[in-house]
Amino acid sequence: MYILPIGLLIPFAGTALGAACVFVMKKELGAMVRRSLAGFAGGVMVAASIWSLIIPAMQQSEGMGRLSFFPAAAGFWCGVLFLLALDSLIPHIHVNAEKAEGVRSRLKRATMLVLAVTLHNIPEGMTIGVVFAGLMANNSAITVGGALALALGIAIQNFPEGAIVSMPLLAEGKTKRRAFFYGLMSGIVEPVGALLTIFAAGFVLPAMPYFLSFAAGAMVYVVVDELIPQMSEGEHSNIGVLMFTAGFTLMMILDVALS
Repeated sequence: MYILPIGLLIPFAGTALGAACVFVMKKELGAMVRRSLAGFAGGVMVAASIWSLIIPAMQQSEGMGRLSFFPAAAGFWCGVLFLLALDSLIPHIHVNAEKAEGVRSRLKRATMLVLAVTLHNIPEGMTIGVVFAGLMANNSAITVGGALALALGIAIQNFPEGAIVSMPLLAEGKTKRRAFFYGLMSGIVEPVGALLTIFAAGFVLPAMPYFLSFAAGAMVYVVVDELIPQMSEGEHSNIGVLMFTAGFTLMMILDVALS
């Protein structure tokens, strides 16, 4: 299916374009810009979790009657716990943070910055993978337009993520090419994770509602654990909330209009 490689590469292209900001920008992103981008990314991810993942999961479970909520609820919790485990085990550090998270490590700060965004990108890759797996299986709850809307929405919020990784590395003394490379590599997990998820989902298509809601839980974990604190850091401002609303609205429109 020709749509598969396009769908897998669109989000990665967003990361690549964001990382390329090192070639056109001289200064690190300001606090207000980071808040705005974190809020926007959070809004996109929450809307994608609802319209592209949880609602289709429930639609596919309608045959269970009053228990149709169970696959979505169980998968959602599994996704949250999976990301919690990764967050506790993988050494990483967020931009402007002084203390690293995860197990103790002697990794360089630059490497842990990349790992932080890579950890963020894992559920996004899984999301793309599970939706396109359902599309390839001719799942009635997933349309070509909806799958492409999801890929485009994630690409839009990947753009600031690529910049958030590469620009601080440039400020720390890395060359532009090196900073771009690190930013690019933070997003490579998405197409790889998507392919692995497609491969796994192919064996357990009856469990697709669990896969969809699992990806939703993982994405919501990232939003609550990482993006909401980022959009609210520092002096009080409503810009993060407004950008969250903008991201949510855009993703909602794309998903409904293109489905």
